[in-house]
Amino acid sequence: MGVWVGLPPAKPASNEAAAVRASVRSYRKAHEVEVLRELAGLLEIPNVSSDSASIERNAEAIVQAYGRRGVRMELLRVPGAPPVVYGELPAPGAKRTVIFYAHYDGQPVRPSDWTGDPWKPVLRDGPLRDGGKEIPWNGLAAPLSPEWRLYGRSASDDKAPIVGLLAALDALRAAGRTPSVNLKFFFEGEEEAGSPHLESLLSANADRLRGDLWLLFDGPVHQTRRMALYFGARGVADVEITVYGPRRPLHSGHYGNWAVNPIAALVRLLGTMRDDEGRILVSGFSDDVRAPTAAEKRALAAAPPVDEELRRSLLLGRTEGEGAPLLDRLMLPALNLHGIAGGAVGPAATNSIPTEAVASIDIRLVPNQTPGRVRERIEEHVRRQGFTVVNEEPSAEMRLSHPRIAKLVWGAGYPASRTDMDLPVSRAVIRTVEEDRGEPVVNLPTLGGSIPMYLFAEILRAPVVGVPIANHDNDQHAANENLRLQNLWDGIEVYGALMARLGGVWEAEARP
Repeated sequence: MGVWVGLPPAKPASNEAAAVRASVRSYRKAHEVEVLRELAGLLEIPNVSSDSASIERNAEAIVQAYGRRGVRMELLRVPGAPPVVYGELPAPGAKRTVIFYAHYDGQPVRPSDWTGDPWKPVLRDGPLRDGGKEIPWNGLAAPLSPEWRLYGRSASDDKAPIVGLLAALDALRAAGRTPSVNLKFFFEGEEEAGSPHLESLLSANADRLRGDLWLLFDGPVHQTRRMALYFGARGVADVEITVYGPRRPLHSGHYGNWAVNPIAALVRLLGTMRDDEGRILVSGFSDDVRAPTAAEKRALAAAPPVDEELRRSLLLGRTEGEGAPLLDRLMLPALNLHGIAGGAVGPAATNSIPTEAVASIDIRLVPNQTPGRVRERIEEHVRRQGFTVVNEEPSAEMRLSHPRIAKLVWGAGYPASRTDMDLPVSRAVIRTVEEDRGEPVVNLPTLGGSIPMYLFAEILRAPVVGVPIANHDNDQHAANENLRLQNLWDGIEVYGALMARLGGVWEAEARP
């Protein structure tokens, strides 16, 4: 097992947080170009999880990079899954163990949508949408402008934390500082594919993955550019609903108002499921919803307001929820229509009645909802609207004998999770990051998006806190994904603080 050797424990100081920040910042400023080049080198390796050869190259590159820092590395495998890159770095005298999570896979790309090659990182002097100009890699010298942007798939989601953690390790070693907690590293290779093997990976390796806290380094900071922490994530269920018309397209003049129009039937059905304010109209849907705690309510009230600025930048004439703030809305379940198909529009449109219409829906869950209960209630709701519900393609006989049929095909889904914000470990993470930043951070009870945080809590019985660093306007999952350099620099400093100081702060917060 790799160990942190040859360095004395950091001595307590009255201004320890400032001293740690200063030492990490000094190292970073002197090595900005090297850090940036290491990240760019990792971005050059394609990382879509279905490309197994490239995924293996990513995993090996990360193993080598962490191995050079004295971390004991190995690949954790289960059949059919990309490897998890796993590492351990014990700290002498540490009483607690923290597992650092990130993922090295990325979203698929459509190169024609990108300005340049998604796998050839480009440095620009500002956002591309504002006319940012390309900066040659040759001749780079520190200091680099904090407003420059690095473009490439996974620049922000989620390879930046993997390299940022390396830089933090290097900075602490250069300053002669020992981590205050035992460190474990867990880098997943199929997060963007829905983490279908994460449960089996955690279960198969539960003993070695035991720890006192998981820190997830994924996601963007607050829209104000202030550092944020999140203590939960919404769960998800997804379903595609298909309703049927005639077996072949029919002339809308000859058969309109007689043959069932599946688009009209589907639109009417969808209108019974949610209203114009986003309220879910399915009976019993919100019965299991857990009310926010006092700490969560305080955190929501303290968050900086950004709704009006977002509304204007997004050209939204109104928002749903009768004016409720965005963060309040994220504490509730949501039923989102993210795709609908039937017939054709524009030049491809024909005067015909289509054979079927399909809606694709994602349902965001909050504690204590479960995908199974949500499925039961939605399918019962569809039946109440007069539809026969099936889960596979109906036969000709079934279509003839039932006036309305809806096929519902469900994804696996998973529940929401939230860590208690009043736990000593939660307070310790908040305090450590705030003391490093020198200002209050934005504490979010939950992300609006969905990540399977519940697995860490259910299988490993450990609290989970998210520490995102990417810029909020990073275009993650889209073309021209990017990372603002100052966000990377801030992340390195926060990582250094968590490694060097969290153990001591945790001890203080745990005292009666």
